[in-house]
Amino acid sequence: MDTDVFVAWFEEAARLVRRDRDRLTELDAAIGDADHGTNLDRGLTEVGKALADSPPSSPGQVLTSAGATLIRRVGGASGPLYGSVFRQMGKSLESPVTLAGFAGAFEDGVVAVERLGKAALGDKTMVDALAPASRALALAVRDGVGVREAFEQAARAAAEGAKATIPMRARKGRASYLGERSVGHEDPGAASAALFMAALAAVVA
Repeated sequence: MDTDVFVAWFEEAARLVRRDRDRLTELDAAIGDADHGTNLDRGLTEVGKALADSPPSSPGQVLTSAGATLIRRVGGASGPLYGSVFRQMGKSLESPVTLAGFAGAFEDGVVAVERLGKAALGDKTMVDALAPASRALALAVRDGVGVREAFEQAARAAAEGAKATIPMRARKGRASYLGERSVGHEDPGAASAALFMAALAAVVA
């Protein structure tokens, strides 16, 4: 996994988020500020510009640049949260990138967002997609699974994790103010996190 693969990851993530922008915003309208899709779409557009204007020389630089851009450019909570994931990954990732190295850096990114958002699995946040994806990658490394299959497994785990937020009652973020009214809605952050993992699986494939 070289620098071009990581740049392609953010390009594909931008495409998927743009495609699903209205769905993400509708999900956010039910339990949040109704701006998740538009904010993330705008932020990933800025990430693309940043990577084009200052081409990174390593996978870690791709991640740290993307993370810093999302923090600066995305409104609401999602910018700092996603930014913390990718900046921490960028700091942790070593070159050349192996599946085990990526899995470890990804786990560090998930821990960073858990700390920043004070969220855990089951709180109805993006962690409910990211943590299962991280676990799937760790298991793939343990079992000696190939890179393509590993990321496919991670993408499936993230998608299943996002769907699993529908019956949950939100315990963090703006959605938590709704109490029982947050039940029955997919968390928009978990939905977008699943798109990021789908994008990575597509690029690696």
